Amino acid sequence: MQKILIILLLLLCSQAKAQPIQWKEQYPGVWKGTFGQPEKYTLLSAADSKPRAAILEQLQSTDFPFPKMEVHAELIDGKTYVRMPLTKNEQIYGLGLNFQTVHQRGKILNLHVDHYGGKDNGRTHAPVPFYVSSKGYGVLVNSAQYLTYYVGTGVRKDAKEPAEPKDRNTDKSWNSRPYSDAVEIYIPAAGVEIYVFAGINPLDAIKRYNLFCGGGTLPPRWGLGFTQRVQKLYTAEEVIHEAAQFEEHGFPLDFIGLEPGWQSRAYPCTFEWDKGRFPDPAVLIKKLATKGIRLNLWTNPYISPEAGISKAIEPYTGSHTVWNGTVPDLNHPEAKKILAKQFMDAQLNIGVSGYKMDEVDGYDYYLWPDMAKFPSGISGIQMRQTYGVLAQKLTDSLYRNQNKRTYGLVRASNAGANNLPYVIYNDYYSHQDFITALVNSGFCGVLWTPEVRGSKTGQEWLRRFQSVVFSPMAMINAWSSGTKPWSFPEVADQVKYYAQLRMELMPYLYSEFAKYHFDGTPPFRAMVLEEGFQGQAKAVADNQDLETNPYLEAVNREIKDQYMCGEYILVAPLFAGESSRKVLLPKGNWYDFYTGKYVGNGAEIVANPDMDRIPVYVKDGGIIPMMGSRLHTPLPNEKVDLTIRHYGEKEGSYQLYDDDGVSFDYEKGSYVWRRVLVKKDEKGSLSGEMSKPQPGKPNSFGRVQFEFMTK
Repeated sequence: MQKILIILLLLLCSQAKAQPIQWKEQYPGVWKGTFGQPEKYTLLSAADSKPRAAILEQLQSTDFPFPKMEVHAELIDGKTYVRMPLTKNEQIYGLGLNFQTVHQRGKILNLHVDHYGGKDNGRTHAPVPFYVSSKGYGVLVNSAQYLTYYVGTGVRKDAKEPAEPKDRNTDKSWNSRPYSDAVEIYIPAAGVEIYVFAGINPLDAIKRYNLFCGGGTLPPRWGLGFTQRVQKLYTAEEVIHEAAQFEEHGFPLDFIGLEPGWQSRAYPCTFEWDKGRFPDPAVLIKKLATKGIRLNLWTNPYISPEAGISKAIEPYTGSHTVWNGTVPDLNHPEAKKILAKQFMDAQLNIGVSGYKMDEVDGYDYYLWPDMAKFPSGISGIQMRQTYGVLAQKLTDSLYRNQNKRTYGLVRASNAGANNLPYVIYNDYYSHQDFITALVNSGFCGVLWTPEVRGSKTGQEWLRRFQSVVFSPMAMINAWSSGTKPWSFPEVADQVKYYAQLRMELMPYLYSEFAKYHFDGTPPFRAMVLEEGFQGQAKAVADNQDLETNPYLEAVNREIKDQYMCGEYILVAPLFAGESSRKVLLPKGNWYDFYTGKYVGNGAEIVANPDMDRIPVYVKDGGIIPMMGSRLHTPLPNEKVDLTIRHYGEKEGSYQLYDDDGVSFDYEKGSYVWRRVLVKKDEKGSLSGEMSKPQPGKPNSFGRVQFEFMTK
């Protein structure tokens, strides 16, 4: 009898291992697959983001992007192994905020929240387990464990398309990495949820992913202005003086960031004002507000024994300390309640506008170890993978309760946090790699700023400043260097031009962020997501000769130093020491942003701008709404005049977004899209018009004039 029971148990176990993934369509083009016993605590449950169901339901229905039977999952020793199909000539993008690579095929990544260490090995600030295929679909593994991805590296004996063995001695085409037909994923759990997002192209799949995670964040208008983070031990008087210097020099400034010295203790933190440096912070905030400037505060979540809340929160902290400070369990309601009250009483209630959440990423040697325990029962690993998201959620909820939008900085994020108002930054400082990170951010639903800190020369300072203007947050981080926009006099005028340009572009940038929120389109994204740039796999499959078509050859390269800024603008940064660079233009006519001059169509060009410019181009028919240069963001009820630029020869259209710019009333319908049209008459002359204001809807625009850049 005992032998029979053992045989039955073995049969049941083997059946469980062979159990197929159960797929269910959630929305058009969005499928959820379940295997085994998924953990209750996941990336999506931690973020608690709600799908934008009404928008998702209206999307075009699509077929599942590959045969479901080609997805294999099995349970081995209590751990889940998943294999996804991968065809020849298919490229994979995403899998976190990578800094050096855009093409992920052929890589092995261990997705692990960490302080970036200069290697694209999966350990990064946002190791989002979502990848996008050049074939137009995306895959999310919804697990808060450390995940290992073998992206076209493992070659199985039973592969559908086995690689051909070659003799290394005589065959020059021998490769140490033979062709693999799968993405294989190791999940250290007894089950998993997998989401598949199908689209008509890769961008469409990303849009569905973003919408499923609540849509992208819509920051307040002032968040898209200019920010200066001051040195760590500044006093209130020095902050006021710095704000006055910006005004004196004519540089825009919308919010100032205070670094650790605002607190009485830091590393670990008290979350209390230092009375010597800031005797009356409420007065400081009011003085800044009269000048149109807000205040953002640096902090990390680790609690000093000197903090007033230390004893009360200690029972709700983890088993290990960070810098000898306790670690609040941000999944525990009591810990969140105590911390939230401190933030409200000491900061939000006197007008603090946002936070910089530091040190929520790594390194291993100062964060808690994987075996750490937390009162909520969440493991040390799961807490590590989601702690940055939990910190974002907590602070965002406080501002939501006040019906005020915030916009801040964070050092760690993950899947599901797409709609949280935070931009990632780090201490790594390669300008080229910063741009690659900006390119990659659009694949995984996060925002990234290539902040400016210090520079060895005026040219480097200008080049860094030029690119940060075309990013989610235009910021100088002077916590250590003390630099100002005018610190290099030889390029101060050029830096001022770009600071003013950032303000002029605000109507365009704000509308692009609105599209991120309402339809999931990343405001900054890779060239491979641009129409006219795609077709890499098709070109090869159709046997088109890359040697005789330089454009196709270039498209197959890894393009990681140029990107799209919104619907119409292409940015190709220059780096220190460069006076020219190659730029790959998508198919269609493109025009110089500054002059309107035609530059090319579907070709690789060489840009030779003057020292005071970086290459920026606009596609044919592009419409760029701009306002006049100013020092601060317009107030909620203030009207600004618009100059609407049109580029090229084609007719064009644009959706210009408007709301009050500060509250969440847009979530209740208090917003409007104003349609901008440029048409040709019978003689071929261009003229423009913008739809009229709608009664009862926001109206932030005064006089409107059109500027036709291409003569």
